[in-house]
Amino acid sequence: MRAVVCKSLGPPDDLAVEERPDLEPKANEVCIKVHACGVNFPDTLIVEGRYQLRAEPPFIPGSEVAGEVIAVGEKIRHVRPGDRVTALVQVGGFADQACAPGEAVMPIPREMDYSQASAFPLVYGTVIHALRQRAALAEGETLLVLGAGGGVGLAAVQIGKLMGARVIAAASTQEKLSLASHYGADETINYSHGSFKDEVKKRTNGQGADVIFDPVGGDLAQDCFSAINWRGRYLVIGFAAGGIPEVALNRLLLKGASAVGVFWGAFVAREPKVNFENFEQLFAWFSEGKLRPHISKTYPLEEAAQALADMRARRVNGKIALLP
Repeated sequence: MRAVVCKSLGPPDDLAVEERPDLEPKANEVCIKVHACGVNFPDTLIVEGRYQLRAEPPFIPGSEVAGEVIAVGEKIRHVRPGDRVTALVQVGGFADQACAPGEAVMPIPREMDYSQASAFPLVYGTVIHALRQRAALAEGETLLVLGAGGGVGLAAVQIGKLMGARVIAAASTQEKLSLASHYGADETINYSHGSFKDEVKKRTNGQGADVIFDPVGGDLAQDCFSAINWRGRYLVIGFAAGGIPEVALNRLLLKGASAVGVFWGAFVAREPKVNFENFEQLFAWFSEGKLRPHISKTYPLEEAAQALADMRARRVNGKIALLP
């Protein structure tokens, strides 16, 4: 099989496509012929050695795959060879073949193509878990989404609307805000201009947002703590800005608010049944035409380094994918 290999930790420039032996699944694994691989911000961090889950070189990056089952381990019952599936792997996705744990493999709706399926597990799984289990987002509440032009941000805009929230999308460019509006955002804020917290308060009658979905982190987090409503929930999704913010506990105290961590990978391992229930809802919304990933660009395996560089530089709108 062909695979993108990371031989040393650092910028993605040295990634190379190599021939590797074909895979055989272990007892609780599913082997997949990969038709598309989702590219995500954590992939850049893993290649650089800056992610909380560390991979030791040489390894194959990539955590989201979609394709056709070619072999299953002896303990696998829910899929069989020939099934169309999507799956999550910690590493190993940027290749012709990938093996995934059985609990992380899900059949996809017949209406879903492989590029869409490769854009689905990580972002949509993270978002529905964040808004359902961690924030308990209620109909009529105001949801503020940072990084709203990226893959996880756009997913939060879409799912927030489907859950009945009023959604305020925040991003750094008008292009990204226009995309968020296209996918259902009620209002938008460009946080490259003016006071972000003042803009949020202006759009919430001075009250602040009930739920804040933040995959950006950095300096914007402090503004979020000032722009949260009474009993609001600030969701810690990630740190695309690079800096890990310090929590202003006094602001949370004054608002009776909560800072809530969202680690979808650990949730999948600890509560697989609830995760499958989440995806039943997601796939139902997709089949009903209510939910669509935005794939802005695809790349061949040979351009994996460029795809990661684009992700790292925040040049990506929606999702991107590698097509082996």
